[in-house]
Amino acid sequence: MGVRGAAPAPPRGAHTLWGVTATASALDQRPAPDTLGAGGVGQGDDVLPVDEPGDALVEVAHCVLGDGPLHAVDLLDLVDGAVEAPVDVVRAGDDLLPRLAHEGALAEALGAARSALRPGGLLVAAVPELGGLRRLRPTAPPPRVIGHGEQRQVTVQLWDWTDDGSCYGLEVVQLVRHQGGWEVARTVSTRHRVLTADEVSSALTEAGFAAVQRLTPGESGHPLPVWVAVAAR
Repeated sequence: MGVRGAAPAPPRGAHTLWGVTATASALDQRPAPDTLGAGGVGQGDDVLPVDEPGDALVEVAHCVLGDGPLHAVDLLDLVDGAVEAPVDVVRAGDDLLPRLAHEGALAEALGAARSALRPGGLLVAAVPELGGLRRLRPTAPPPRVIGHGEQRQVTVQLWDWTDDGSCYGLEVVQLVRHQGGWEVARTVSTRHRVLTADEVSSALTEAGFAAVQRLTPGESGHPLPVWVAVAAR
């Protein structure tokens, strides 16, 4: 199980294309279950106030649903069975949908999200678009360094692509300073399927969502494209 809140939000720009956003998400979330309902016990749901800081996905939901507290839950908690329906918002972090797709659990997870949402509720999901990298198949983007001096942290990631570029494995290692040297703070291994915009749109529609919309980073404030889908009334 990963550690939530372990990695700060990534900067926008070229490094996002290399998967720095996926790095933060991989360190922040537990692995996707092989099948719906598998895995460890989730963190449960929460009620997020209108001014919840640093959560662009919830801010998108507020822009659609208006001010006031929202009963917002993570999709991983939902598939773990740790959520009591109905809810206002289901959010999916940066690389969760591609991980679920690789495990063959995407359709079932989206169906569970649709069932848990109240009529008019929202699914808000950030999904990397890596189709442009399928031909290049990068293996090791530059390390990400934050902090200064003995407070520095370095995150290294290694990508392992399938021959056709449709899937990739992601190995993430986080190093921290300790007694004048470096030590491994945590490691995470995940596998992902590259999802096109058409595939995401189709999956959401087939799960019973309506008004499916893709927001650009400039529109959402999130470094990745964000998908918003409404649970039909």
